[in-house]
Amino acid sequence: MTTKVDEKENFQGVAALLEVMRRLRDPNGGCPWDLKQSMTTLIPYTIEEAYEVAAAITEGNLADIKDELGDLLFQVVFYTQLTAEEKQFTFDDVAQQTAEKLIRRHPHVFGDSNTQTDEEIKAQWEQIKAEERAKKGQEDSVFNGIPYNLPSILLALKLQKRAANVGFDWPTIKPVLDKIREEIAEVEEELARSQRDQQALEAEIGDVLFAVVNLARHAQVNPEHALRRTNLKFKQRFQAIEKRLSELDKNPEELSLDELERHWQAVKRSG
Repeated sequence: MTTKVDEKENFQGVAALLEVMRRLRDPNGGCPWDLKQSMTTLIPYTIEEAYEVAAAITEGNLADIKDELGDLLFQVVFYTQLTAEEKQFTFDDVAQQTAEKLIRRHPHVFGDSNTQTDEEIKAQWEQIKAEERAKKGQEDSVFNGIPYNLPSILLALKLQKRAANVGFDWPTIKPVLDKIREEIAEVEEELARSQRDQQALEAEIGDVLFAVVNLARHAQVNPEHALRRTNLKFKQRFQAIEKRLSELDKNPEELSLDELERHWQAVKRSG
């Protein structure tokens, strides 16, 4: 079947997507749902699509990755269609500004900087970003520009990185491990109290989580990726248990914890 977009012009790639978006927002014959949307109403969908990209990458299915990346790209196209309608900026404006920013932040590639090592490039990147924030007249804080509606693990990681950039960081990984042990001991103290203070317990567990993120950072492990992989591993292993039990005509809730643990260990051994 020939689409109306094909009848008008043989669009390809990004141009095709931009034209589809324009038609969806056309007051004459566009999609009623798309016509109702605003930048604010799109936020939950954008967040959801970003997580679906991450999930597809974690699971490693290339077809799903391609599909989810397309859905995420569509979110960007949707936002810029809305701003274009208001004569503010277009998709091309966003792409051009991003290209210019990347060129500005990579003088070792596009300029005359001689920085070579990862550490030198990272320091240069942060210095350029600090200069950009200063030009915008933002308040002088190392935390400027960090969105505080990030998932908590990613926010903790960004806060720690910014503080580390000005020297507030452990020099080696050993004191990080010591800090985790210290924070766990404080959780144990709260749990041992005759009358539990739930708010205090929450604060202490938060400290443990923050310290573990710090450990991941020092070990050059992305904590969000690490936890996502562990979540997937846990899900797959438990589903394997469910399959084993189904073959025995049993349900997990019918077994004791010890019995479930035996199945868990068997699944682990099987890989």
